[in-house]
Amino acid sequence: MQPKFLISGGGTGGHIFPAVAIADALKKSFPEAGFLFVGALGRMEMEKVPEAGYTIEGLWISGLQRKLTLQNLSFPLKVTASLLKARSIINRFKPDVVIGTGGYASGPTLRVASSKGIPTLILEQNSFPGITNKLLAAKVDKICVAYEGMERWFPAAKVVLTGNPVRKEIQLLAEGADLRTKALNHFGLSAEKKTILVIGGSLGARTINMSIEGQLKAIKESGVQLLWQTGKSFYSQAKASVEKNNHQSVKAFAFIKEMDLAYAAADLVISRAGAIAISELCIAGKPSILVPSPNVAEDHQTKNAKALVEKQAAIMVKDSSANESLINEALELIYNTERLNTLHTNIANLAKPFAIAQITSEIISLLNKEKQ
Repeated sequence: MQPKFLISGGGTGGHIFPAVAIADALKKSFPEAGFLFVGALGRMEMEKVPEAGYTIEGLWISGLQRKLTLQNLSFPLKVTASLLKARSIINRFKPDVVIGTGGYASGPTLRVASSKGIPTLILEQNSFPGITNKLLAAKVDKICVAYEGMERWFPAAKVVLTGNPVRKEIQLLAEGADLRTKALNHFGLSAEKKTILVIGGSLGARTINMSIEGQLKAIKESGVQLLWQTGKSFYSQAKASVEKNNHQSVKAFAFIKEMDLAYAAADLVISRAGAIAISELCIAGKPSILVPSPNVAEDHQTKNAKALVEKQAAIMVKDSSANESLINEALELIYNTERLNTLHTNIANLAKPFAIAQITSEIISLLNKEKQ
């Protein structure tokens, strides 16, 4: 009888892409296995997971706001409703292992699964754990982490240092795939010019976008070309600004699906400091300027970025300073070959290309233990 895997994670690409990567890897080992995802209603996983070929069910759940709002008044009701629905889903699907990659829905789902004695595993992508995983740590069986020293927050016996799983197409870059010529042709870029890739995360990043828009003239005069993922909400504004400036070397996209090609084309990347973004940058070995988002729990993106800066593997620009210094820093760095090479070497040394294999191995161990 083939196993069944229940996977819960979402809210941002940083939770969704690892979840899909884990499912894809498990499918290779168990082609006939059953898969079901659990996400939060109205969040991007409800769209992205079906696009990846998997079934998903949604819980009525959202985060607790850090200030007093009307939304917080419904939070206890949402938690209760989500726990009841998660229990119903688990009773009906009967999973052999339940996996959480973070996000609002993973809390109720993993809590119910652990209470029923089902083997459970969570992935903590960041250098500073989120509140959901902190609460789940005592209940779950295994905790896969991407940074050393996570025993400060989790039971040491459960912690396994694996790194973060990345999308399978990004993984090919770690295996030496040379996609640069294909990438330049795909995006209509010149092989004679330096290329900067700007990615603000799957939802975009307003500060980064405003910094780019405000310096389009300087970018044009510098002779570099730009691949710019704006996010849906800023795309129309970015496109209008590019057209107004008649900027042929700036290619704006709401969302770039072919991220393997985007990385392959880039000489330098400007990015938020989400855990999965950093893992992909390490795999791709790309010199990077990280602009941590200030709008995340416990300021964990700053902690992620500093972990690289301390190893001279990336440069950090504060969100509050981005408008004044981000583009100047990027345009100065892009022509500094020696510094680019140093950043490339150091960030590539931090890559964990076998993360997905290790995580899959831990899941299979839980599966085999359950069968004994």
